[in-house]
Amino acid sequence: MTLDAFFESYYRLRPVNATYTGVHDHDDRLPDWSPEGLDAAADEMRSLRRDLARAPAAHPAASDDERTFARVDRAIADAFLEIQIAETESGHFARGNPSLWAGEALFSVLSLMTRDFAPAGERIEAAAARLAAIPGFLASAARTIGSPAPADWVRRARRECEGAAILFGPGVDTWLDRARASDALASLARRHADSARRAFEAFDTWLAALPPAPPERYACGAEMLDLLLARGHWCTRSRAELLADVRERLDDALARHDEMARATAPGGWPEVQERLAVQHPRATDYYAAYGRVWEACRCEAEARELVTWIEHPIRYVPIPPETRDAAPYLYYLFYRSPAPFDRPAVHEYAVTPVEADMPASERERRLRANNDSVIKLNHVVHHGALGHHVQNAHARRSTSRIGQVAAVDCASRIGMFCGGTLAEGWACYATDLMEESGFLTELERVAEQHARARQLARAVVDLSLHAGEMTLDECTALYTDRVGMPAPAARAEAVKNSMFPGAAVMYWLGTQGIHDLRAERRAAEGERFTNRVFHDGVLRYGAIPVPLIARLVRGETLA
Repeated sequence: MTLDAFFESYYRLRPVNATYTGVHDHDDRLPDWSPEGLDAAADEMRSLRRDLARAPAAHPAASDDERTFARVDRAIADAFLEIQIAETESGHFARGNPSLWAGEALFSVLSLMTRDFAPAGERIEAAAARLAAIPGFLASAARTIGSPAPADWVRRARRECEGAAILFGPGVDTWLDRARASDALASLARRHADSARRAFEAFDTWLAALPPAPPERYACGAEMLDLLLARGHWCTRSRAELLADVRERLDDALARHDEMARATAPGGWPEVQERLAVQHPRATDYYAAYGRVWEACRCEAEARELVTWIEHPIRYVPIPPETRDAAPYLYYLFYRSPAPFDRPAVHEYAVTPVEADMPASERERRLRANNDSVIKLNHVVHHGALGHHVQNAHARRSTSRIGQVAAVDCASRIGMFCGGTLAEGWACYATDLMEESGFLTELERVAEQHARARQLARAVVDLSLHAGEMTLDECTALYTDRVGMPAPAARAEAVKNSMFPGAAVMYWLGTQGIHDLRAERRAAEGERFTNRVFHDGVLRYGAIPVPLIARLVRGETLA
């Protein structure tokens, strides 16, 4: 068996993931998360694992490089299936989390509204079909989830229901008007949007009556967490060893941050934050500022020969009118990875709108929130430039078929868990590279050190919460008391960590893994070592686990 059967199953069972990846055979469908559908999916994935184990890794005529990537893909596919079976049978995911259902339904339509991969009429027809399927999809949640459910997951799902009322009402109307849909097509889409909106109203009513689950339900359990670490992240260290390490690193990072903040501003971190906030573009120059910083980042990376910068232009634009009002209620990403199999000439990066006709107070609030530091560190270096965007460009060229698609942003998380340590690790590591190059100001270096501490705190929460060693309230307190996050943001972060075990730790595992591998290769290669060759060599594998990349870079083989 080749990987063809694996991918056919992957896209068919996950049609929304398929749309975001640029595979459009299932654009009119939603997944089957009924109890029967989940059972059937688990059985199918077990069968796929058996077939993978029996199949030759590569065609007899394949080159050595093709054989290597074929073995890599087969090993990762098997690990992915093992994790997916465990998730499917767990009460932590589709069988227990109503927010996943809301997100899947909402983004099944958003994936068609926000990306011009096909003529508007084709996308509207597919959206109408998905809108028509939403009532049945949400109705099956009651049978699959039952009750009770964690209260914070329910609150998140109910907020998404508020977003659905906006998106499937004024949002769809605006989209159809802007797309100049024919009267017949617009009527069809609006009729099904009305049905979807009513279905979300009924879903919200059901959610309101759900009794809260006991606090321990926020944890996936040590067994599941260990599986995610070992099979998803290919981590060979024990959970206890990781936790001891990251706790020590958090202490060091916070001490270093305090030292840097005091050395930079007499008032310490609060003064640094205020000085960063007041350094922002003028409203008339707001959108252009993103592009200028992006170009400066590219020039710096190329001048320093950090990596091969694959050309894939990006344009920073305001969140489109059809999704703007619903976005605050949803898992709405400013930067979504370009679909590997859809190739727009210019990728659009949606940013917070700042318009001349806004009230002055709101305009100023948004400019302060999207100041020069946030634009440079987050929207440019981490996401739109050297970080995710360059990594995604390399991934599209990878010989690894899984590496090409694993880190695609989907409804609630990336498509394949295995892609996280490289995708998120590289994006954080990219900011470290730009700091090393001198691209950051002193104030920005303090902000970046705070981001490192926050990353380490998230790893502590992830490893502790899901093993039952910290409660959700204790995780929230860690974010507020040690990292200084505002209480609402801290709670939202802890809730997100509870929903997706193993996801928060991937940032630290990936970033540290790349740093460690670079130090190792520099020591081994001496004067022959160059950043560009090393980084291109890491990125050529696409979004696969960093520990696996390290094995391959060292020349180790897989069975």
